[in-house]
Amino acid sequence: AHTGSRPPVEDASYQTMSADDKVVVVFRAAGGAPILNQSKVKVSTDSRFSKLVLFLRKQLKTETVFVYLKEAFSPCLDDDIALLAQVYGVDGKGSRELHVSYALQPAWG
Repeated sequence: AHTGSRPPVEDASYQTMSADDKVVVVFRAAGGAPILNQSKVKVSTDSRFSKLVLFLRKQLKTETVFVYLKEAFSPCLDDDIALLAQVYGVDGKGSRELHVSYALQPAWG
């Protein structure tokens, strides 16, 4: 039985990612949210999704931000960026990209 904090992963490529690896996160405004000056950031694969939410709150100067993947669901704040990029990311220009939509009010899901 799996007892750790991370979900069991069958994909060996996820397991071999090192902490030095980066994921390119592409932010997309939704529902009338302002567009960020910096819409792409590189995040360590050992980071949690909460790091992206904190970044958005700071950039948007708000405490409330709704964040989505696949324009459909909100991941848990403690989800690993590496796992989210592996499962929901897309191949970008030489790296894995995770497309994250954000809004100031509920938009999907």
